[in-house]
Amino acid sequence: MLYPELFSSLEKARWDMQRDIPWEQFDAALLTDEQAQTIKLNAITEWSALPATEMFLRDNRDDSDFSAFMSIWFYEEQKHALVMMEYLRRFRPDLAPSEAELHAVRFEFDPAPPLETLMLHFCGEVRLTQWYRRASEWHTEPVIKHIYKTLSQDEARHGGAYLKYMKRAIDRLGDEARHAFAKIGVLMAASSKASKPLHPTNLHVNQSLFPNDTVQSRLPDPGWLERWLDQQIHFDKEWEARVVGGILRNMSNLFDRTFETASQLNLYRKELQRQLGQAPAVLAST
Repeated sequence: MLYPELFSSLEKARWDMQRDIPWEQFDAALLTDEQAQTIKLNAITEWSALPATEMFLRDNRDDSDFSAFMSIWFYEEQKHALVMMEYLRRFRPDLAPSEAELHAVRFEFDPAPPLETLMLHFCGEVRLTQWYRRASEWHTEPVIKHIYKTLSQDEARHGGAYLKYMKRAIDRLGDEARHAFAKIGVLMAASSKASKPLHPTNLHVNQSLFPNDTVQSRLPDPGWLERWLDQQIHFDKEWEARVVGGILRNMSNLFDRTFETASQLNLYRKELQRQLGQAPAVLAST
């Protein structure tokens, strides 16, 4: 089982919201209304770990080890929402999310293949690590800069935990797991071809609710994410290259191959597809 090892390692890295956040360093002159609004929307987005956890538990009923790990992931992701809410409660209480705004992002996700979902969330953690690192640089107020840096480090650790479960899946299922991971990896690494940033929170997950079936579509400001990335934190091509590079490096290590581009990973996916005797699939970005 991986859960005991992951519990121990993540417990050692765990931070305390009261002791480890330098609340006393807050400088009101360095927090703009625009920045404070983005903190609110990020807090609500983090709250969507709740329906994601419900999805994981439902779709992994036969995997008690991974389901147990969800207790750690869920706790730490909800803590991310909580620390940003606490920041707003202390310094901008007018922008603290309401219970109704938080509850709006709790909705049922359609069942999906567990291997593909695992890879999707691994890539999401890689991406969020860089988003939060860039957000920390963009912000000017010291406390929220520290918070985003802390959250970025958490997301990197979560990505590492997901990667362990991916390695376990390959040990157990071989090419079936490799193909599932490569298929999602191609989509997530081919970001330059997508019309929007690919992340679990802006992908459609409930056909009956379409088009209001992404986490971002249920925020008070549904168009916020793209604006945050493009116009506020300026997550440009250089930063996007870090995301893609992180995905490709991890896929290279996972498959014991070298992938420098999404196209190379796609060729490997097709190779696995032939070995498995599957019909060619058309990959879409959503």
